[in-house]
Amino acid sequence: MDVDAALLSVGEFGRYQKRLTVTFVLLQIYVACQSMLIILVGAQPKYRITTPEVPSTHEELVKHVVFEDDFTSIATEWYLIKQEAYKVNLAGSLFFVGLLIGNILFGPLSDRFGRKPIFLTGLFLDVVFGFMTAIAPNYEVFALSRLLVGLVNGGMSLVAFVLTQEFVGKSYWALTGSLTNLVFAIGIVAFSVIGYYIRDWRTLAAVANCPGVVFFLLFITIPESPRWLYSQGRTEEAEEGLQYIARRNGNEKIFVQLKPCAGTLKAGQPTHGVMDLMRYPTLRWRTAILMYVCSLVYYGLTLNAGELKGNRYLNIALYGLVEVPAFPLCLYFIDKSWSGRRKTMTAFLLFAGVACISTMFLPKHLDFGMGFLLNVTSFALCGKLAVSAAFNIVYVFTAELYPTVIRNAGLGICSMSCRIGGILAPFVPSLRSLNPSMPFIVFGIAGMSGGFLGLLLPETLNKPIAESIEDLHTSAYQRLEDKRKKKVESQESTQS
Repeated sequence: MDVDAALLSVGEFGRYQKRLTVTFVLLQIYVACQSMLIILVGAQPKYRITTPEVPSTHEELVKHVVFEDDFTSIATEWYLIKQEAYKVNLAGSLFFVGLLIGNILFGPLSDRFGRKPIFLTGLFLDVVFGFMTAIAPNYEVFALSRLLVGLVNGGMSLVAFVLTQEFVGKSYWALTGSLTNLVFAIGIVAFSVIGYYIRDWRTLAAVANCPGVVFFLLFITIPESPRWLYSQGRTEEAEEGLQYIARRNGNEKIFVQLKPCAGTLKAGQPTHGVMDLMRYPTLRWRTAILMYVCSLVYYGLTLNAGELKGNRYLNIALYGLVEVPAFPLCLYFIDKSWSGRRKTMTAFLLFAGVACISTMFLPKHLDFGMGFLLNVTSFALCGKLAVSAAFNIVYVFTAELYPTVIRNAGLGICSMSCRIGGILAPFVPSLRSLNPSMPFIVFGIAGMSGGFLGLLLPETLNKPIAESIEDLHTSAYQRLEDKRKKKVESQESTQS
């Protein structure tokens, strides 16, 4: 039998996989806190200059600045205001540069050396560099720590997502993928609450990093992904892993015997890697489209929370809470035959784009009732809801579009392009100098164009998962799902 059939026999979503899934998705709270850290740690408070004339040098300016808010940040500690204010956005962008590098490195590494060792290494270093952020003696060390945290955080969370998917049957990928992104949204809300009560930026950075220690200790004992072992030709180890899952699920009598994987590399053959994404036309086309879809819009609207008018902490919480209804919507639509992954993703991206562009047509003066509904913040929240739903679908969709042997490499390259959007996003609000609606126009065009491009991807709903690259091009692979369904129906009829 293949891995999907084996998981069906041992339990596609048994009690052991449920515990693993819960632990992995809770990890996203930690990931979200690290991602959103710069919004509060880099927040610029209100200040006044005590001299009538603005000093010409930064050194003189520091002597005459009085901060009026009740929180500290890197802006207050190192006086990152006026001509030095760009350093806050630079630190935020460096985090996403790190994510970009981490996605490039960790994806192929986990495809080559295994999911578990690369994941644990990344999580350990994430904790170390996170505490380095909290104790940074100067801006340069702080900026370096954000780069390093981004590198290991992005790579580690990518591998964690793939592990979450590969421990369960394919029919549960939409559920586990949606839960992962849902908890990330809850993590944004949790971070805003922590930030509200902890106003010292160093303490906030340390507290936000502490859960990483707990998760590292919890994950030490997890097994390697049986699906990855199978794709590497390590059939006996994959069988042992599946037997272990069966025992933890209470299925002691199950005996698992896997057939050899068709795409297993023979001795002397080069290993699969990032270049395979460019070598094969099918993968090259999919990768090009997925690299473009919805990255700038999601991170642009998320990181723009601190720029909106009103309470900073409430805005951040709202930007997290508005994602919550996106996930039941995703789960409903992506499993329907008339919508599926592709059409649903396109619809949400188009809606997000329209919501963003509509901000430029809002009237400036409205009565209180209409003004409460028709304002930039409400339209931005609508865009955030829609693009969050699309972003959730993209993760599930991407994992299904790539074979197991290069799944992490594919996800890594696509996530890398998302980080490019994250690098640019902190600077997009500066376009307000040209037009107040310009940032949202940029986000809107990116969302709508990504939605139309998504229509060019193949639908993956109710299609089998490819283990090797060869599976994508064989007619036998196209019939795997039909055979599996017939086998399941036969087993059910026998039991009845």
